[in-house]
Amino acid sequence: MPESAELILYVRKDCHLCSEMISDLNKLQAKLCFHLELIDVDSSLSLVEKYGEFVPVLMGKNEEVCHFHLDPKALDAYLAKIR
Repeated sequence: MPESAELILYVRKDCHLCSEMISDLNKLQAKLCFHLELIDVDSSLSLVEKYGEFVPVLMGKNEEVCHFHLDPKALDAYLAKIR
C-alpha cells in the first residue's frame, strides 16, 4: 500500500470550479491514497493576495499540481514522484 500523500486544495465558498475539483478528488482519494486538506483562501488576507481569483489550486509539498480543473495526469505524475 503506498504511503498517504498530503495534498492541499485552496478553495473559496460559492466557487463552482472548487466544488467540481473537490468532487473529482473525493472520487480518487481511496484509490490513489492521499489526504486532502481544504483551505479557504478568504480566511487569510495573505492567501487572498496570493491566489485572488486563481482558485481552486491543488498543491503538493510547495509545488502546484494543477489549478482550475483537476488534471489526473499531473496528479499521477506528482504522486509517482513523491513516493
